[in-house]
Amino acid sequence: MSKEKCRWGILGTAGIARKNWQAIRLSGNGELVAVGSRTESRAAEYIEENQSQVPHDPPPRPIGGYEEMIAADDIDALYIPLPTGVRKEFAIKAANAGKHVLCEKPCGVNASEVEEIVSACQAAGVQFMDGVMFMHSDRLPALRAELDAGEAVGQIKRIATQFSFMAPDDFLEENIRMHSGLEPLGSLGDLGWYCIRMILWTLKYEMPSSVRSRMIRQAGRPDSPDAVPISLSSELVFSNGVTASFYCSFETEHQQWVNISGTKGHIVINDFVLPYHGPEVGFEIEQAVFDVEVCRFHMERHSRRVAVPEYADSHRTSQEIKLFRRFGELVLGGKPDPHWPEISLKTQQVLDACLLSARENGREVSL
Repeated sequence: MSKEKCRWGILGTAGIARKNWQAIRLSGNGELVAVGSRTESRAAEYIEENQSQVPHDPPPRPIGGYEEMIAADDIDALYIPLPTGVRKEFAIKAANAGKHVLCEKPCGVNASEVEEIVSACQAAGVQFMDGVMFMHSDRLPALRAELDAGEAVGQIKRIATQFSFMAPDDFLEENIRMHSGLEPLGSLGDLGWYCIRMILWTLKYEMPSSVRSRMIRQAGRPDSPDAVPISLSSELVFSNGVTASFYCSFETEHQQWVNISGTKGHIVINDFVLPYHGPEVGFEIEQAVFDVEVCRFHMERHSRRVAVPEYADSHRTSQEIKLFRRFGELVLGGKPDPHWPEISLKTQQVLDACLLSARENGREVSL
């Protein structure tokens, strides 16, 4: 292994990998060695497209076939954006070949698959991490400081969150997220994963005692064997008295907010997954004062913004670059951090419970 650079391979040519093509370029401790696709020509085409905007020097080489990519001896880590339905096979093969694994979410079709992947990575002594970018933003330590200080929110009582976008007709008819063989978890895996992760992070990864979910709508593209979730809502109950809810959907305009409320106030983030464009990211602390004096009902707004300097995207300070930089540090340091696979598995376990409840007409599912 290079002493100075984590040598990356991208296993697949998914759209999200274009963003991470740039993240590797700007990470400072990574270099992109190769891109693998089912055919060498498709890999070459993908490389040419991305090189035209964000050039790597030297350009990564194209590799036809995932097996050859996994076996390459000049690659330390693989970023795997392959469809969820086939992800487990190649993540395990990568680990068995001594490759560190950064994979897109959801990490598997279910928690059993994630357990297999994590076990393979542990046995091989390689790092495993999922691709949730907001986990690496400097906004989270600032938010944690406010929550732990106890003055902004007080005792947390409720967490509510939504991640949605309005999918066009061709998405519903053609996109892989509408195919149960490729992306069987639909909007729950694609969007709900972030909501669940944010809830768990806020509560320091305490698991809910039970969940109830409603499948608002499910469907599949014409060639899909089964329907996948399109719109779904869930309610989570925790043994400490906190409750949480989330809504994920392919049929509601773009929203990505979280509201953390308690005994003293609440915190609102309107862009917790994909920060709005600009040189800083932050959140609003709201502590309204309601005063009643006979016939006079008076509500005062008291708000405070907390922000940290961090560009939203395409910059060395952005969260996606920090993800790859942090992963590279773990690879180069030679000591895998068990925190990352642990929280991936917890997220998948909650997701599984939500899906089971939704498919059983809202039955309460205990964890």
